[in-house]
Amino acid sequence: MKCSVDLFAGNPLMVLFITVGLGYFIGKARVGPIQLGGVCGTLVVALFMGQTGCQMHGELKDMAFALFIFAMGYSGGPQFFANLNRSSLRYMLLPVVEAIVVLAIAVGAAAYLGFDPGTAAGLAAGAATESAVVGTAAEALKHLGLDAATASRYEANIATAYTLTYLVGLISIVFFTSQIAPALLGIDLRKAAREVAAKMDAASEDDVATQPALPRLIGRAYSVHQAAGMTVSELQQQVGGRASIVKVLRDGTSIELGDDDKVQASDILAMVGIRSNLLKAAALIGPEVLLPEAHTDAIQLVEKQVIVNKPRVNGKTIGELARLAGARRLREVWILQVRRSGMSLPITRSTPLQHGDVVTIVGLEPSLSEAIAGIGVEAKATEVTDLVFLCVGILAGLLVGTLSLSPGGMHISLGSGGGALLSGLVFGWINSRRPSLGTFPRSVVQILKDLGLALFVACVGLSAGPDAISLIREHGAVLPLIGLAVSLGPACLSLWIGHKLLKIEGPLLVGAIAGQHVSTPAISAILAASHSSVQLLGYTITYAIANVLLPVLGPIIISLAFRFT
Repeated sequence: MKCSVDLFAGNPLMVLFITVGLGYFIGKARVGPIQLGGVCGTLVVALFMGQTGCQMHGELKDMAFALFIFAMGYSGGPQFFANLNRSSLRYMLLPVVEAIVVLAIAVGAAAYLGFDPGTAAGLAAGAATESAVVGTAAEALKHLGLDAATASRYEANIATAYTLTYLVGLISIVFFTSQIAPALLGIDLRKAAREVAAKMDAASEDDVATQPALPRLIGRAYSVHQAAGMTVSELQQQVGGRASIVKVLRDGTSIELGDDDKVQASDILAMVGIRSNLLKAAALIGPEVLLPEAHTDAIQLVEKQVIVNKPRVNGKTIGELARLAGARRLREVWILQVRRSGMSLPITRSTPLQHGDVVTIVGLEPSLSEAIAGIGVEAKATEVTDLVFLCVGILAGLLVGTLSLSPGGMHISLGSGGGALLSGLVFGWINSRRPSLGTFPRSVVQILKDLGLALFVACVGLSAGPDAISLIREHGAVLPLIGLAVSLGPACLSLWIGHKLLKIEGPLLVGAIAGQHVSTPAISAILAASHSSVQLLGYTITYAIANVLLPVLGPIIISLAFRFT
């Protein structure tokens, strides 16, 4: 690294961390659902800092990107492979539409508007809000046989074009998915989301909202008065909400009662169920009492997290799994949360589980352990990272990245970035199937993604220097307009295809379009507008596929655009 500012000449790393810290601070600014984000904020700061003569060169940039792209593949691997099935087929077409249209517009801009390869790739990265394209495109420049000055200028143009088009892509896709697309479909997003949720038999949001500070599932004990003479089945049905009698004490002794057996006066019933239902159960059964200490384990609820990894479970809906669970386990085990790609899915009978999903379940033993064994393995909290697993994964990716093809004289190679992405996908999938093989805490994965990309874009932005001003003067006015086409072109086409040909329900379709654009702000705006989480069922599928397809565009755009220079 070199820097003409005396303050930083002796400690150039200060510039790097000032750039990242200030960039992420600026990126926190929010206007409604619109937020600049840390990556774009870092690039903006880096471009300004680069005007002072401070530049970053060397292996730090390559190492940071390798860590980021491997971690990104690792976190998305389970969902990527889980979505390669027939049930996700119609959603998988939408990220393909995104990739094809983005590629066509970017290469078209190079052919007809004279954009150099760096500008074309930066345009695609910014307008599609996929920061990983910056890295894969910059890495692809190394294979063009360019002189150092030209390669540096193209790389600078990637960063500058990204910065000039990112905000356009971000604002347009947020506004399109949350406002324009529902209007074009002729739906009230909030009402339509409720209808889809009702069709999917979503858990009542009112049940969750009535007691937000208290657990939804509880255990209680009652002394039988009013309910004397009722059968176990009748009593559980009248309490409602899958309430379960888990233990019956008669004269201080635990007894077994079948569904058709009747309870007697003064029996003590230990029950588990939804809080709102059990709070009203006293009026039906009799007064609430304390269980004798020797029997308190009967209503001792245990909460655990399980990683879905059983082949027979992948793609099965919660309703299908419930039908296979058996009556006892169904009454004693509850799903509280399903997290996929870092987001909580709605709990409905039609919600499918996939490999890599993290499911929070609560219930009674031994039913809880039986349920965990049936769908996956318990997620063990660990703070230890298996560096052997990490290094082997990245090394395998770098080796794959050295392979290349030259059809028609065009050099095609995954490069270190594409290779690390591929190995990340495979190693993430392996870990989801065998969690004991290579511990890699999610917090570590996240910091590698965040810090790796931040350091990489800071290096690229600082190195851009005065070249950024040249690109702004040459194409500054045109880039945002073309960026708008890159953002909305695939979104509009996907809306038509999804509605007319694929027959995807409106709320799920707008969520899927946000996912194909890998736009977290867009899905946040959709969820806020609809007051429902049902759109996440479309978002997570296209997000997982697009997170792999879009970064691959970097080398392709560079190779094709270079032929027009």
